[in-house]
Order: sequence, then C-alpha cells, then structure tokens
Amino acid sequence: MPFKALWITETAEGKFERKIVERSIDDLPAGEVVIKVLYSALNYKDALSATGNKGITRNYPHTPGIDAAGVVEISRSELFTVGQEVIITGFDLGMNTCGGFGEYIRVPAAWVVRKPEGYTLRECMILGTAGFTAASALFKMELMGQNPQQGPIVVTGSTGGVGSMAVAILNKAGYEVIAITGKANAAEYLTHLGANSIESREWVYDTTGKALLRPKWAGAIDTVGGNTLSTILKGCQLEGNVVSTGLVGSSQLATTVYPFILNGVSLLGVGSAETPMARRMAIWDKLSTAWNIKDKLQAVVKEVSLEELNATYIDAILEGKVMGRIVVKLAEK
Repeated sequence: MPFKALWITETAEGKFERKIVERSIDDLPAGEVVIKVLYSALNYKDALSATGNKGITRNYPHTPGIDAAGVVEISRSELFTVGQEVIITGFDLGMNTCGGFGEYIRVPAAWVVRKPEGYTLRECMILGTAGFTAASALFKMELMGQNPQQGPIVVTGSTGGVGSMAVAILNKAGYEVIAITGKANAAEYLTHLGANSIESREWVYDTTGKALLRPKWAGAIDTVGGNTLSTILKGCQLEGNVVSTGLVGSSQLATTVYPFILNGVSLLGVGSAETPMARRMAIWDKLSTAWNIKDKLQAVVKEVSLEELNATYIDAILEGKVMGRIVVKLAEK
C-alpha cells in the first residue's frame, strides 16, 4: 500500500536533503502493529533529525516524527485491535525508526498507548511529547514533595512546546507560574495559558558569579540549560525542585554544589522517550483528569499539512520562530 512520507536523505558530499516521497508499508521496519497516522506534531528533536543531526538519527534515509496518533490498521498483538485509536510519544519512533511524518508506521506493540480518555487524537498531538514531558516534570517534582503552597514555579522557554504545556499544566494543578520569555508579543498568550507573571530572560540570567542568590521561586521547569539553569538553581528556595528538560540555550552547566548542600535543592532530569509504561500510563491519566488542559489547547496550536511542515516549519522551529505547538494533519480516519 503506497503512502506519503517526509524522507530525509544524505548525499555523497555529506549534505542532507528532504522531500515528500511515496513509500510502501512493506518498506517499514518490523513490528506487531501497523498504524494509519492521522496526526503528528513537530518537536525540536524532529527538526534536528530532519536536518541531519547524527546525535538524534544515526542512519539515513529516514522519516522523522517522534509523535503519532492514529488508527490501528494491522495488529499481530492481542493488546490492540483493528480500528482502535492509539498514540505513540517517544521510544525510538522518529529517531531511528521511521516516524510520524509518514501516513503509516509499523512499531512494536510495547510502544503503543490507547488514546487517553477525554481527548481526541488531534488533541493528543497538541499535547504530544511536549505535553507529556511537561507533565512528567511536574509528576517527578511532586514525587519529591513539591506542592503549590511552597511558592511560585519558574518556566523558561515558556512560549515553546514544552514551556507552553508546562505553564498550562502547572496552572491547572494550582501552582503560581512565573513565565520566562524573550518574545515581546507573548503576554496575552501566556496569560491565557495561566501565567501569573511574566519576566524577561535576563531575570533568570545571573552574571554576578555568586554561588547563591536571594530565593525568588520554589522550583522550576527549565528548557534552556546553561547559565539560565545555573541561575535557577542558585535562586531556588529551600527544598525546591528544578527539572531540566531541554538545552535550547546550552547543553553545558557550570554551577557549584551550594544549592544542593545548603538549600537542599534537587536537580531532576526528564527523559520522556524511555518512560516506563506503568509511569507513562499514570502521567497520561493525570493529563486526562486532574491536569486536563483541554480548554487551553486550541490557543497553542497551528495545524499544517506535511507539505507546509517541510517548506516552512522545520526551519522555523530551529530558528526559534515557533510559538506553541505545530500539529501535522496526515490523513482522515
């Protein structure tokens, strides 16, 4: 059965080209479940894969897309039936296994999640890896004792995918949210999502060289890394939790042990792709119930075709020009 897919190839000169091609289900890797993909979503990691980042995707040609939502077309697993609505976020999808920027995928049954209650497939992709990562961050913070009574939570990169979802989820969970952004036109957007206050990037970028700062926040979800993450650690209150989810600023972290041994601050990591299934289901359950942000999702999404994704949005997200979530519509049910 032929289908359309975004196809990234490497030339003999080591350059990377991308185009939309026709592929066959027979070309897909092994797996128990074939899924007709109705929606996918664009993540920063997808754009890196689509431009030849060997740290994300080792071998080309390749189809990116770490998120996919659709309908089971073929199942050789007793866990899933033909016609069932399902989603995948993470695992190896879109990294070294052909991903959601194609109209069909074939994957192991162990990667597949039944569509969470209370959301459509499209809404699941507005959440996608970004929403799941943000929810995973709060889930881990609360396992460490974080609660709204401790004080405000900082969210850096707050207009990006993970940041936008984090602002909305934290607000839904009852937290005061300080949104950090460098975009002058983002105030209305962030206020709608639930930000209580908005600060510039400089507010969390310390240049004094001090080991500790006067505490201003009780925790943080950081997508930036580098000096921003170091500043957040230095300015966090006693027993606060800071989650590192990204590196759009820098992958480096220069800090001292003082925030940890004097203030009891915990630095937590979230690698959502390999989240064990039991925890994965618990997080999706929270997103379906206590952390349900269905009413916020339409404000954060732009829906595009596969052609528009290729022509415009892969480059735009790498250039920091995307606000919110880009959902890719691939097919009708």
